[in-house]
This record gives sequence, structure tokens and C-alpha cells, in this order.
Amino acid sequence: MNFTHIKETCLYVKDLEATEAFYHGKLGLPVIGKRPGAHVFFRAGSSVLLCFNPDDSKTKTALPPHWGSGALHMAFECQTEDYEAWKAKLAEQEIPIVQEYTWFENCRSCYFNDPDGHVIEIVQPGLWDGGGG
Repeated sequence: MNFTHIKETCLYVKDLEATEAFYHGKLGLPVIGKRPGAHVFFRAGSSVLLCFNPDDSKTKTALPPHWGSGALHMAFECQTEDYEAWKAKLAEQEIPIVQEYTWFENCRSCYFNDPDGHVIEIVQPGLWDGGGG
């Protein structure tokens, strides 16, 4: 048996409105669910980005409580031909790229921060497809 992909991932954020303004307003991810003070969820291709208020999610009892803090990391994959357009969109939205890196087999990625200081990456296809780096 094999997993097909990571279906959802989550970040813990301080300000859900700022998070929505960033991921929906600046990056264009569709909002697929939200509850004021608790969470906002976004569609990213076939995956879901869950953004939780950690003070709310750690008190839940219906599902296992969860929370976190600090600068977390996640990566969005884009088509190779869209990579430069994504970099231009970041510049247009005044989101500074903090680092760009060329991985094995010339796979490129760029890193930037969201309003909570999480390290977000946009990467071209091919990263991890060969098993490592």
C-alpha cells in the first residue's frame, strides 16, 4: 500500500484575517472554509492548506487537539513555465523573496515569508521525484 500525496497540511497563525488577505488576496488561493476566531482553509491544487488559530485548536475535544508555534515551512509546486510568473506576482504583491535556490537537476525554488513568519516556498516540478537531494 502507498499514500498518493499529502492531502492537507496546516499552519498555526495569529491573525486569521491577515492570513486570508495573504493567501487568498495576494496568492489567489480559494477560501473553502472559515470560522472566525478558529480557522480559514484554502484550496491549493488537489490539496488543502488549513490555517488554525492555535489558541482555539488546542482546546478542541471533538477531534484531537493540535497546535504549534514558530516559523514552519511548506512548499507549493508550480509548473516550470509558471515559475517566473510566480516570482513576478510576488514582486507585484510586494512579497520579498528571501532566497532562491537551484536544486539537483536544475529544479529551482524561491522562499518568502507569510504574515506569521512561516517560510513558504514555490518550487518547480521535479524536486523529490528522484528520491533525494
